[in-house]
Amino acid sequence: MSDNDVSMRRVLAIVTNYGVEQDELLVPLEHLRSWGADVDVAAVSADDIQTLVGDRAPGKTIRPELTLNDVDPADYDLLLVPGGTLNADTLRRQESATEIVRSFTSSGRPVAAIGHGPWTLVEAGVIKGKRLTSYRSLRTDIANAGGEWDDEPVIKDDSHGWTLITSRNPDDLEPFLQEIDAALAVDTH
Repeated sequence: MSDNDVSMRRVLAIVTNYGVEQDELLVPLEHLRSWGADVDVAAVSADDIQTLVGDRAPGKTIRPELTLNDVDPADYDLLLVPGGTLNADTLRRQESATEIVRSFTSSGRPVAAIGHGPWTLVEAGVIKGKRLTSYRSLRTDIANAGGEWDDEPVIKDDSHGWTLITSRNPDDLEPFLQEIDAALAVDTH
């Protein structure tokens, strides 16, 4: 196996059990798993996760592999924080979620957040001096937390000893996934 073998990579997605934007969770999961990555989804409880489409319509339901309290962040190479307004607002209030974020950033491992996902990073206090994007309504929260918000499909910021990959919404999933692949050193050719 080479260093570019994604089957050696472990990814953790953190969510709540209700309200995660379906495509911001499932598209990255399917993409990474199709390359052979080991991807775990951790939720607040072991109950099923009800995704939503556009914050309104019920989407697919999936079962988490573990709970946020059971996560050992050291076991993973990249953290994925999907959005969905309800999901992100609840997730940022979970101390276990903000601790997971701080574990990744303090150890220099990449974090990828999309849509409202950066709310959890704001709450964890890790975006000061970082350049990022998100769903537009988070712009002021990001600025108040010391981050620099820009309206771009994807932004990768390697400053302060860790990589942050952010995108605005499900329409930006293609460039978002390209940056995640690069962060995991996935050779897709």
